[in-house]
Amino acid sequence: MSAEFRYRFASIAGTIFLVILAVVIANSATVQTFVTTEIPVINQLYNTVLSPEKIAVTGVITVLFVTGSLIPMFKPRPRRILDILFITEKRLLVAILGLATIGYFDYSYRHPRSTLIIITVLLGVSLPVLFVAIRRRPTTKNERAIIVGDDIRHITDVLEVINTPVLGYISPPSGNEIRNWEREQVVTDGGTEQPLSGIKRLGGLSRLENILLQNSVDVAILAFSTTDRAEFFGALDTCYKHGITAKAPNRHIDSVLTKAEATEDDELVEIALEPWDWQDYLIKRIFDILFASASLLVLAPLLGIITLAIKLDSPGPVFYNQVRTAELGGTFQVYKFRTMLPDSESAEPEEDETNNRITRVGRVLRKTHLDEIPQLWTILTGGMSVVGPRATWTEEEQQLEAEVDTWRKRWFVKPGLTGLAQVHEVNSTDPKTKLRFDLEYIRRQSFWFDVKIVIRQIWNVIKDTIYMFVEKKD
Repeated sequence: MSAEFRYRFASIAGTIFLVILAVVIANSATVQTFVTTEIPVINQLYNTVLSPEKIAVTGVITVLFVTGSLIPMFKPRPRRILDILFITEKRLLVAILGLATIGYFDYSYRHPRSTLIIITVLLGVSLPVLFVAIRRRPTTKNERAIIVGDDIRHITDVLEVINTPVLGYISPPSGNEIRNWEREQVVTDGGTEQPLSGIKRLGGLSRLENILLQNSVDVAILAFSTTDRAEFFGALDTCYKHGITAKAPNRHIDSVLTKAEATEDDELVEIALEPWDWQDYLIKRIFDILFASASLLVLAPLLGIITLAIKLDSPGPVFYNQVRTAELGGTFQVYKFRTMLPDSESAEPEEDETNNRITRVGRVLRKTHLDEIPQLWTILTGGMSVVGPRATWTEEEQQLEAEVDTWRKRWFVKPGLTGLAQVHEVNSTDPKTKLRFDLEYIRRQSFWFDVKIVIRQIWNVIKDTIYMFVEKKD
């Protein structure tokens, strides 16, 4: 029996069993009485226990809706625990809304509200637990590994030092971009041979995601010539999205990119694609949502005033947008209130005091950090975090990389509204110091460290605002 069949059977059978169990429990007289009398708000609902015939109909309909909505979860594929939780809850919500809708149009199949609430709570807890429990986990004895690289010499070196059997290797993109060493080479007897004998080439980097999923890969061993190229970060990003362990040769990677337990004696070290435990990551995400939501509510009255001030001060749009570098080398749009004259941006880092392109209102907004308000929405939607290395303009990034070779190490965590460099008042005009603070944050990051940084940043904003008004009076 294949692992794929076992997973499909366990997921589908487990889901049906949990749905039937939830329907039975929800129609228990004891549960109905407790819920409709003891729980606030819900105690306003009627105590409704269905007859056996209606319970059967309710069970069949609920099974159809829930299993139908969870079809994507029945396909075995690696996922992070947090993704499993979010996807399962989202799919369950779709099923519940479907049940509520069909009940609205046809009363004979309608779930009593108390029953629907109980079923939702029971499945909201049990289904994520089921999918986390049966998820495919890598095993130390039978890891399915592949090698991903851009240089045949590095791939060969890795093969010589590892003991893990590999399914094959993935080389740079196929087509016109394929390198000469990847082509079949003609030998003296007129035959052909692959660049690496005894190991199969699975495809190009453009097919990395499909290859990982089709082969149920557990581990991707990265054999790139350098760790600062786009292909390297693209491979890491793909591994990260699908919960696949990424490893690299110890001599090819700096310790800041790896887990703390790696030692100098390890030939292969695991890259910390997810430096937070999923519980800590969930707390951080909740903090981001609460902070962004509360800040937007508190600052909402200022939005109209700032908009009017910008329009009266200088011609041009109210908002300014820019493409910046995201986690693992991706990009995203960042929005701010416009603080400079239109079409006057420059990739050259410059201090605000010497920048004559900043408008009068813009200087006030920058001093008080009110120009950052629109970025709270980006935090709310998950594009940024409250705390992390400051996202850099993609064009400015090229200049900073030319000045600091290891600049891309900042890409290993989600960018933030503020960070350790910001609270020390260090910006891109001093890229080496900025990078030092950003890497220190990556090493030390924790929820409470984030809280301390946020408190320091708020205090800095208060000080800057007070100094601005004092200077104006003087």
